[in-house]
Amino acid sequence: MRSVAGQMFLLQVLIVLLLVVAAVVTLLIQARSDRFDEARDRSLAAAESFSHTPGLAATMLGPNPSAVLQPRTEIARQQAGVDFIVVTDRNGIRFTHPEPQLIGKKFVGTIAPSLEQGRITIESVLGPLGHEFQVVVPVYDTGGSIIGIVSAGLKVSRVSSAINQQLPLVLGTGAAALVLATTGTALVGRRLRRQTRGLGTAEMTRMYEHHDAVLHAVREGVVIVGGTGRILLANDQARRLLDLPTDAEGRVVGDPDLHLDPRMAELLASRRVVTDEVVPLGDRLLAINNRPTDRKGGPPGSVATLRDTTELHTLTGTAETARNRLRLLYDASLAVGTTLDIRRTAQELAQIATPRLADYTTVDLAEPVLEGEEPHALGSGASAVLRRVAIAGPGPSPLYQEDELHTFAGTTPQATGFVSGQPVLVPDLSADAGWLTQDRERTQAVIDFGFHSLVTAPLQARGVMMGVVNFWRTRESEPFDEDDLSLAVELANRAALAIDNARRYTREHTMATTLQRHLLPRTLPPHPTLDIAHRYLPAPSGASGDWYDVIPLPGTRTALVIGDVVGHGLHAAATMGRLRTAVQNFSTLDLPPDELLAHLDQLVTQLDQETSDSPSVIAGATCLYAIYDPTSGTCTLAGAGHPAPVVIRPDGTVEVPDVPTNPPLGLGHHPFHTTRLDLPEGSTLVLYTNGLITNHTHDLAAGERALVAALTDQRDRTPQEICDDVLATLTPMRPTDDTALLVARTHLLRPERIADWDVLFAPTAVAAIRTAAARQLARWGLEEEVFTTQIILTELVTNAVQHASGPIHVRLLYDHDTLVCEVSDATDTTPHPRHPAPDDENGRGLLIVTHLTQHWGTRHTPTGKTIWTEQRVAPPSGQAGTR
Repeated sequence: MRSVAGQMFLLQVLIVLLLVVAAVVTLLIQARSDRFDEARDRSLAAAESFSHTPGLAATMLGPNPSAVLQPRTEIARQQAGVDFIVVTDRNGIRFTHPEPQLIGKKFVGTIAPSLEQGRITIESVLGPLGHEFQVVVPVYDTGGSIIGIVSAGLKVSRVSSAINQQLPLVLGTGAAALVLATTGTALVGRRLRRQTRGLGTAEMTRMYEHHDAVLHAVREGVVIVGGTGRILLANDQARRLLDLPTDAEGRVVGDPDLHLDPRMAELLASRRVVTDEVVPLGDRLLAINNRPTDRKGGPPGSVATLRDTTELHTLTGTAETARNRLRLLYDASLAVGTTLDIRRTAQELAQIATPRLADYTTVDLAEPVLEGEEPHALGSGASAVLRRVAIAGPGPSPLYQEDELHTFAGTTPQATGFVSGQPVLVPDLSADAGWLTQDRERTQAVIDFGFHSLVTAPLQARGVMMGVVNFWRTRESEPFDEDDLSLAVELANRAALAIDNARRYTREHTMATTLQRHLLPRTLPPHPTLDIAHRYLPAPSGASGDWYDVIPLPGTRTALVIGDVVGHGLHAAATMGRLRTAVQNFSTLDLPPDELLAHLDQLVTQLDQETSDSPSVIAGATCLYAIYDPTSGTCTLAGAGHPAPVVIRPDGTVEVPDVPTNPPLGLGHHPFHTTRLDLPEGSTLVLYTNGLITNHTHDLAAGERALVAALTDQRDRTPQEICDDVLATLTPMRPTDDTALLVARTHLLRPERIADWDVLFAPTAVAAIRTAAARQLARWGLEEEVFTTQIILTELVTNAVQHASGPIHVRLLYDHDTLVCEVSDATDTTPHPRHPAPDDENGRGLLIVTHLTQHWGTRHTPTGKTIWTEQRVAPPSGQAGTR
């Protein structure tokens, strides 16, 4: 084998050398031809280019052509990369030459064809500079006569050839080939030595004999079948397992005289891949492995190994049982706890256990667990009050049904497992005295139905006992054993964690929802100039931060507020409560919508900074704040990242006003812009949170169009009816976000309920306004309020005359049971009550106003300020309402 490897190596070396020599000879021949061609082409290009140089003919006919042409030809020669460019006259006398001492001497070369016939002459000569190619090109004057020649030449030795780069490559490639040949020969020799272990012929023969002896001595049968289906080899173990005759080798597998089992014969002759396939053969179980022998270029046929696995059959069944139990636990980890609903989780537990562990499965939980709370601990032997929340089985049964509440006696497996926290195994229900004490009529019906075995496992997680799960088997199944008990406990423990997670979520969801409902207004104060309806729908996934509010403002005005806090849960509900309280407090300052949102934005920014250590908590929010003035029928509003309201005109037209787009609350340092809407009496203003238009679609534009469509033809319906219709149309079965909806229908304050006067900026104007106010109150039937109102107007107008600047305007508003006095001036200074000393003559005016009114305050306007007061009055008999 080594001589073969050596011969292959010598042959490879010879081939490589021949290839290298042939490549070098070819390169030399090609390089010589390329150099001659290159020298000729470069000389021709240089001569032709210079012969056509502008002014060449005139210079040659001039007085001193050598002085002019010599530097030019040198520059052209260097640029063209040739050895010389020579210019001569018709007699061949040189005007130029790279060697100046040769100027004026006779040109060496053939110039007659160029001078006489105008041809270009190319020749290889041995010139003054050595062996070279030179080209002769005629030069013409302007009349077309030949006046001389231009000759350019290049030594062949100066032309570089590709052989300089290619020859090292060829030699390197040859060397690499020699290295590869050497390496390949070494690897082949090493492989042969490894395969033969360095053995010779005698050693190989002995090794074959040893292998044959081992083949017939192993306890695993080996059968080799040829491509024609004949048995080529069968060792002793195969003959014993298959009961083959001594002359089986050489016979066809399907030969009836072999008495092979048909399935075994088909498998041996099929040549298909088989791995550990168990084939019954008499009282044996044989594990068969079969592989074709021609998969990697071998001879056609197959080789099969046979192993007697009869003794492993029992162990295999046990392993399969363990594998099925592990698979059940794995499937349970995926199927139980897919939601945070307690009942749904219990149903998932019952369904996964039936029928893989039990024929029927029931789950009983303590009542507080369903509300998210923890049950009270019970003493030993106590009864257990449990509600059945899930049952799974192939059909109806006499077991307690779903949603039934029952008290289990202390001796029953259910109460024992719930109180002690330990699983209970009842192999035979008919013989278990403790279980039979529960309900003899029901227990007898259960036994008669076929139930005969029970396992009760406690549902306990994180120290909280929540209930029990009961696994039942009927007459078709074997009774439960200790292995089944262990599996039931493991399954119950895993399910208990999911149920406890659902319980904790239920508790938090209940707390958040309760908190939010308490933070939202339960009832809204009456507003004579607005008919208001409101709705709030929490999402099933948990309470959120949606809120709304209706706030009375001075001057019979009303603020409508709606907002949405980012996120869900307790934090969102708490943040919503803080923002609603802040809006109510800011509204007492009687701020315009844009200023109020600016203050609210600062508050949200501060809240966000307070929660900066918790990245999962974001204190962002949106809000829409609108102020409706029934005296003018206008609504001034501003939004912070909130959807614009929808307006239903009295004629039924539905429109979405163009409200300026402002950033949400919490971004900070962004101005808020307001817009003003003119609302005729009977208009309806619809404010909502984005949950109303995104619960059924994530496209805000599509949701807004759906809302507009739902509000069409609603002009004759009350706000309450509008709320019901909109929610019924737009709310899906399982909303993903909560929804707040606020609907307000506007009414105007009747003109006869408004009185206003321009007051002279003089102390004498006080008496006139007192008289005018008394007359107006008499028209309204409020004679009892004349004295009090005159004192209030006297103090307010006097303060305006003394401390403010004109003009002064007074307005009285009579709204239902409220009388509003307003005094406006051109200054923005806010008055404050003083507490004068007993001997002070001034400073008591605002104190008097405070005692005579229910409320008073200051509202800043673009032109100054307005001081307002509110008095509660009794409507005259026979009069009600203000519209």
